[in-house]
Amino acid sequence: MGYNEFCISFNHIFFTFILFYSRDTLKWQSRFAYGEELYLQKGIRLFASVLSAAISGMEVCPVQVEADVSSGLPCFTMVGFPSTQVKEAQDRVRTALKNNGISLPPKKVTVNLAPADLRKEGAGFDLPVAAAVLAASGFIEPQLLRNVMVVGELSLNGEVRSVSGVLPRVIRARELGCRYCIIPFENLAEGALVKDMKVVGVQNIKEVLKLVSDPDAFGKENQFSEVNSEENQVEESLVDFGEICGQESARRAAEIAVSGFHNILFIGPPGTGKTMLAKRIPTIMPSLTFEESLELTKIYSIAGLLSPKRPLIKARPFRSPHHTSSSAALAGGGRIPGPGEVTLAHRGVLFLDEMPEFARGSLEVLRQPLEDKQIQLSRASGTYVFPAGFILVAAMNPCPCGYYPDMNKCRCTPGEVSHYLHKLSQPLLERIDLCADVPPVNFSQISEEKPGESSALIRKRVEKARKIQQKRYQNEKICFNGELSGKQIRKYCVLTENALQVAKNAFELMELSARSYHRILKVSRTIADMEGEELIHTRHVAEALTYKAFDKKYRS
Repeated sequence: MGYNEFCISFNHIFFTFILFYSRDTLKWQSRFAYGEELYLQKGIRLFASVLSAAISGMEVCPVQVEADVSSGLPCFTMVGFPSTQVKEAQDRVRTALKNNGISLPPKKVTVNLAPADLRKEGAGFDLPVAAAVLAASGFIEPQLLRNVMVVGELSLNGEVRSVSGVLPRVIRARELGCRYCIIPFENLAEGALVKDMKVVGVQNIKEVLKLVSDPDAFGKENQFSEVNSEENQVEESLVDFGEICGQESARRAAEIAVSGFHNILFIGPPGTGKTMLAKRIPTIMPSLTFEESLELTKIYSIAGLLSPKRPLIKARPFRSPHHTSSSAALAGGGRIPGPGEVTLAHRGVLFLDEMPEFARGSLEVLRQPLEDKQIQLSRASGTYVFPAGFILVAAMNPCPCGYYPDMNKCRCTPGEVSHYLHKLSQPLLERIDLCADVPPVNFSQISEEKPGESSALIRKRVEKARKIQQKRYQNEKICFNGELSGKQIRKYCVLTENALQVAKNAFELMELSARSYHRILKVSRTIADMEGEELIHTRHVAEALTYKAFDKKYRS
């Protein structure tokens, strides 16, 4: 075959291919046009919107999941600043629908997550995406999903899996005036904690189709608001202050700390009961109110630490991170900002055992939350604020071997002792209100059969002192003496003349800073409240000074 014959044959084959391809394209275009016309004739909309929510720190931001089905090459596109996890929803949704016998039309599906400037994280958008696509495709009437919040993760077989952060989303839905919420069935007990809000738990995608047509058939009213957490009650009964032998001074300091919401540091040799004291502090704290329980449950829901069967937290949290914990673990944050240990200890106790063994940077992170009772994390994506209203309880040895200043047992050099004690910076120590000495106990104290004062008796006195503070500060934004500001200290911490002279002498002789002096006044106010005194007397200031003198004793 010559060159000319080859060119003629090639052109013939090429134009024949173009002709068939054009016919095929026109055929598919006519099918798409026919399908769209059929949709219009039936009155089915090709656009739908479903309400969901994204969690940004502790805030819940409403997100409109919009779906559009239009002519074009069959594809599934997601826009609106989705993360990789959210983008994967397109494959999970399409496969889940296919495995449940739901065939989407061969059209272009576009899903938008509005607002577009908010990054969406997590797999909780699977179910709202599926609902929006089904509504846009004509399987669900879009009007039935109006004012309904949807959240959940889909498996490939169409089952709805549990997600974290359901409780704050349901609370936000109530604020927005939604008719009801569609959540995973495993999260139903958690979502039903919100009063005056109807929640419905679904187990698979088919139940969603049945639900929107008849919500009352699946509706479960609020039945879990008074969840009885037997596990928490058992934990509280395992430990008691009556088990502690001796240590009357340390027990008194712990009672003062809880009564006024003060931070406390136990110093003493090993084996004297510092950790025992710290673990029993939650047992003398007043019980949580339902509002406080709901607030804690919201935090633990965002962190994904709730029990599916008993989600309501009724016990004061006691967090005891290891000394190898990083600053991010204590403060929170990470790639997806979440609550850290200071937030998980909110309304409870954050216990740092062997405090000098923590990294210096990790300890310095505690400065802001100890003052402001919240922690603010700034990232490129925004600023996140987490609550951190906890009591810091720390324990430490006075030296590496633990026996300083008993020079008969201590084998540390003066340089080693100084280096060990100065691992804690002075600004951090000034934020600790009480420093209690925990000396060794003798044999008679250990062998004494008579138990010490129980946690129940101590808790009654604590509740009495706290009621006095709550009544005093009912017009303020605080509840306890440990939260007093400088202006409030001058208003509520009124000293007698003798007590004022003692405070003045101590300020000059001990070379106290303004912060340390205010901390002493706060503790004095709490001691006076425990005795039912309106004015702060000399004995109250003197006792508060003794709890500050131990720090000077060891560091000097």
